[in-house]
Amino acid sequence: MNLKDAHAIRDAVNSGKISAGEWADAALRRIEAVDSALGAFLTVEPETVLRRAGEVDRAVKNKSLPLAGIPVAIKDNICTRNLKTTCGSKILENFTPPYSATAINRLEQAGAVVVGKANCDEFAMGSSTENSAFRMTRNPYDPERVPGGSSGGSAVAVAAGMTPLALGSETGGSVRQPASFCGILGLKPTYGRISRYGLVAYASSLDCIAPFGNSPRDIALLLSVIAGRDYNDATSAPFEVPDYLSGLREPVGGMKLGVPREFFGEGLDPAVRSIIEAGIRNAESLGCEVREVSLPHTRYAVADYYVIASAEASSNLARYDGVKYGYRSPEYDDLIDMYRTSRSQGFGPEVKRRIMIGTYALSSGYYDAYYGRAMKVRTLIRRDYDRAFEKVDALLSPVSPTPAFRIGEKISDPLAMYLSDIYTVTANLAGIPALSLPCGFTREGLPVGLQVLANQFQEGTLLRFAENYMQAFPVSGPPMKFQGISRPEIED
Repeated sequence: MNLKDAHAIRDAVNSGKISAGEWADAALRRIEAVDSALGAFLTVEPETVLRRAGEVDRAVKNKSLPLAGIPVAIKDNICTRNLKTTCGSKILENFTPPYSATAINRLEQAGAVVVGKANCDEFAMGSSTENSAFRMTRNPYDPERVPGGSSGGSAVAVAAGMTPLALGSETGGSVRQPASFCGILGLKPTYGRISRYGLVAYASSLDCIAPFGNSPRDIALLLSVIAGRDYNDATSAPFEVPDYLSGLREPVGGMKLGVPREFFGEGLDPAVRSIIEAGIRNAESLGCEVREVSLPHTRYAVADYYVIASAEASSNLARYDGVKYGYRSPEYDDLIDMYRTSRSQGFGPEVKRRIMIGTYALSSGYYDAYYGRAMKVRTLIRRDYDRAFEKVDALLSPVSPTPAFRIGEKISDPLAMYLSDIYTVTANLAGIPALSLPCGFTREGLPVGLQVLANQFQEGTLLRFAENYMQAFPVSGPPMKFQGISRPEIED
């Protein structure tokens, strides 16, 4: 059974041709076969999955459902009622939420089947999924390399054929970068397009729930279900959700595309540059008009992002104190010592690093010099995009300066790790949508993604370009390398 095409699964379940239970069983068997080598999942409860699939099978006897029977992986920082949500952290190792995120409720109302919680960098802080407290996630194209992060588990679940769709979260590139490293699609929506209710907070002014899939059609289908206003989230946008599937294949000839010169400078791997430049030429062959644009404040983006995100993390993670919920140290002398030992033992090194950076940036006498100034630079970055979108409909760029790097290569060098986000963080700072789509493979057989960015609430533009591009220039790569099992081929 082909677990790659969400539309085909939905149609088969709604028609009664193949039951949701059969698809759920196929997903569970695929996970059992390959996940010991890849480490995509932290929690899978087969009995719960099959029971949920049975509910869908009963429901479709009365009406068709938009996501009927589609297995979906959920990043482990998105709350799921009665299913553990650990954020990849020891401090939430045994936390089971009493409620589900709005996005999860909408998925299940539409007939989707949540098959498990996917591994991630602790509290979504990382670019490699090496910071999880529980296990390593590996890239299916080369298990000695990272899958990207922080949503690496969700990306691997889709790339390795365990589920056709997954949800991750985006704060500075945590869906686009693993999508690029794993050869699939990842869409960061406009801030506010999808409710954040039930997404465990990292940096609240940047965080987004974001989908992974194998095709623009499947991403459009998922986005249509989970997007929209939610009164549980005051930052969700009060706008109608477009029919993202409608007009998906309308030609893109005449579309104006910008290429930011700042995204092609020092530090860009020559192999990545070559593949992205070929992708830009492909866009021209579709009839798009390509021109160079400038985003002059890009050089400040990484520093700006890490000040803002770390400051907000310092505030948000203050709630994990060993009192209300989560890990509490078994040994302490007094209340202050309990706070200190619980947080010291419960948080990993990267989370501690960002809390300390953020606390310093917010401290008395430094607030205006760091956080206040960073917010002003954020405005300048947003204005760069505003000026660019006066001239073009979308932008094309690399997703990451390099293909997937080796496990351990950057984990001891935080600055090198942070610089891997240089092409993604600006979209989060500006609140605009951006998408990674498969563009090619290096000589070592590693995927490279092409990034497409558009103005606020123009997700439809991104998906239409991606659909046209992938129909005209399908990417086929080498077989995946794990346990001798290659990626399942697409079935007609």
